[in-house]
Amino acid sequence: MTAADPRSPLGRRGIPGHAPRLRLKPRALPTGFVDGAWWPRSTDLATELPDLLVILSARLGQVSYVTYQTGEWASPPERFIVGDRVIRLAAHRRQPRNTVEILGVGGTSVVLLVVPPGAAPDQAHSAMMAAATPGNASTTTGLLTVGRH
Repeated sequence: MTAADPRSPLGRRGIPGHAPRLRLKPRALPTGFVDGAWWPRSTDLATELPDLLVILSARLGQVSYVTYQTGEWASPPERFIVGDRVIRLAAHRRQPRNTVEILGVGGTSVVLLVVPPGAAPDQAHSAMMAAATPGNASTTTGLLTVGRH
């Protein structure tokens, strides 16, 4: 496996422009509906997740499970491998729209607002910054409409 292989624990970090576009609230008592925001480049969850999970493992430890809203991603598998870990993926109808929840083996989790891949850069930036602001308790819909004119 090479560093460019999405199954590699290093993911595609060696390729410029492929670092996850991610903003997280500081570690503290949780506030609001989300713990931060992620702006993936596509709707292919299996392609987008490996680099994100490598970064989030610093906060969560080993990641074991990812949940998402049914129908929001293009044909995700039920599981995939990152490094030597099998990560389970599960669609749930009750998962809040435009979110993913990443669960660590130890029971910790992070809920991220998912900014649609086709969002305008200014809009995506505004939504991500608002979602990562400590104390922000906006809904996912409210966060995605921040900065719209």
